[in-house]
Amino acid sequence: MKVVLNAVKFTPDEKLQNFVNDKVGKLERLLPEALQADVSLKVDKPETNNNKIAEVRLVVRGKDLFVTKQADSFEEAVMLSIDALKTQIDKFKEKK
Repeated sequence: MKVVLNAVKFTPDEKLQNFVNDKVGKLERLLPEALQADVSLKVDKPETNNNKIAEVRLVVRGKDLFVTKQADSFEEAVMLSIDALKTQIDKFKEKK
């Protein structure tokens, strides 16, 4: 599965890129038919807490799975997104 990372108005460091690729890439084990994961990271109001947003779209034939989570760090937002996607993947598999 291909993981595409898009950072809005900032350049992520290599550590963050590797974290996203590693964690999101593991979703392929749960849903092998997933073609691509589009991850978008952005900062909402830099002066506030809980301002990091991660949006993850899992491209699957027939239906895309999408989730948006907000947290204090990008890593935490990505992990919350992955947890939410795992729930969506389970429901997706039940419908098959």
